[in-house]
Amino acid sequence: MGACRGAGFVVWLESGVDVFASWLQQLRQSVAQDIAQARHRDQTQCRCTFEFPYGDGYWSKLLNRSFSYENELELLFRDSIGVDYTLIDCGANFGYWSVLISSAPYGSHKAIAIEPSSQNFAKLANNAEINGSRFEVMKCAIGSSRGTARLSGTKHEAFSIAGNAAGGGEDVPVIALDNLLDDGKIPANGKYLIKLDVEGVEIEAIKGGARLLQGDSVLLCEEHGNDPDHTVSRYILEQTPLKLIVYDPRTNRLETVTELSILNRIKVSSHVGYNVFGTASVFWQDRIKALNANATRRAQ
Repeated sequence: MGACRGAGFVVWLESGVDVFASWLQQLRQSVAQDIAQARHRDQTQCRCTFEFPYGDGYWSKLLNRSFSYENELELLFRDSIGVDYTLIDCGANFGYWSVLISSAPYGSHKAIAIEPSSQNFAKLANNAEINGSRFEVMKCAIGSSRGTARLSGTKHEAFSIAGNAAGGGEDVPVIALDNLLDDGKIPANGKYLIKLDVEGVEIEAIKGGARLLQGDSVLLCEEHGNDPDHTVSRYILEQTPLKLIVYDPRTNRLETVTELSILNRIKVSSHVGYNVFGTASVFWQDRIKALNANATRRAQ
């Protein structure tokens, strides 16, 4: 931090995540740490606050006026404002999407933010608290079944229970998505958007959510840009009853995938992730068809 200690940024955004109304620099004294605040508001002046450490290499991108974050998720979340659904935010990190989805501009939806890292969880819990504790937080990892695992990594956005933990880390509890049903956290007849950002454990997590994914759920899952075999998408397409759907920036539509070759064109960068969707729900498939129809009309 050096000479910047005590300084932070306050950034005001309009209702979208990619449109900045204004920004300014101010001094902020904190007993815990220097923070950056990203505050979102819409025409109703309803605000939500997302805090992250000053100079954070991942989240500081939000301070870039031209940066837009996960457009394909934004597209679906915006279209689903009027749907009574719960966000299950797996690998929530500091809670960005849970902060937004539980806010009035995004429909004031119930959200459960799940994060295994003690370091990240402290910041997640803080973001829940400063937003009126309007979403639930759980400290655990997501896998195929209950248990424990070793979480490790060098970057907070890439901690994982997969791979070699020789460099340290921490032991964390693991639950399956279906355990949320077993434990009474969510009802079986609900509607769910399940954001799965679990850094290499996607397939195991999908296996652990077989019952939940049979209902009115959409899996929002990361397909790694550096994976030419499209392993996660291949598993969804070939080994599950879910329809595989991907956002195609060429058409600005959510396209149903029947051939994985479309991902060769869409995945243009090896160092980023691309969200793909999986659903067996007629309700959500119809919503996506209507969303595409609206996009087509807007383009005409």
